[in-house]
Amino acid sequence: MNGIWGIYLLSWLILLLLGYFLGCLNGSVMISHFVIRDDVRQHGSGNAGLTNFYRTYGARYALGVILFDMGKTVLACLLGGLVMRYLAGDWRLGVLLGGLGCELGHMFPVFFGFKGGKGILSGGTLVWLLDWRVGLIAWGLFAALWLLTKYVSLGSVCAAASMPVTTFFFCGQSLLYTALAVLIAALVIWCHRENITRLLHHQEHKFQWHTGTPKEKE
Repeated sequence: MNGIWGIYLLSWLILLLLGYFLGCLNGSVMISHFVIRDDVRQHGSGNAGLTNFYRTYGARYALGVILFDMGKTVLACLLGGLVMRYLAGDWRLGVLLGGLGCELGHMFPVFFGFKGGKGILSGGTLVWLLDWRVGLIAWGLFAALWLLTKYVSLGSVCAAASMPVTTFFFCGQSLLYTALAVLIAALVIWCHRENITRLLHHQEHKFQWHTGTPKEKE
């Protein structure tokens, strides 16, 4: 029995590490570095997420960042789901483990000085793979608040906060799933702590549509 649990826990660790290293491949950093020949973290808020990338370089390469970061999350979650379904018949646990690892890698990438994004694209992809109802509510909250207030951060934080609640109700009321969802949501909210402070002081920047051209390195 101990040997089985050892293999089980080892598989958790491996999935977290695989997800982490996939998450470290940050789309904003890689596209700004290898395509634009710049570093998005040297501009705007200094964050390596989609919002700062869009504000800095415009829409020209933003779709590439979206596809890149969503793609790596899909891969991490699918790997996790397949492994855990094979070992324990538990697809959702694998999705959460792979997704958690990917979130950690996206936020704290070892390849880029542990300075990454805030996990919105990764988390927003994870919720769809976990359960379509969890995804629908999270994205619905995000879209509604973003469109009504023009604050991306407010929509992001509220969407993240909804994940543990909807995970509990739509994923079998599992305490393990809910605990992992709480951890993922807490990471996203923690990464938005400066945005939350600015929101409370009415100093947060509102989203503006623009197409802009990429900044050139000086």
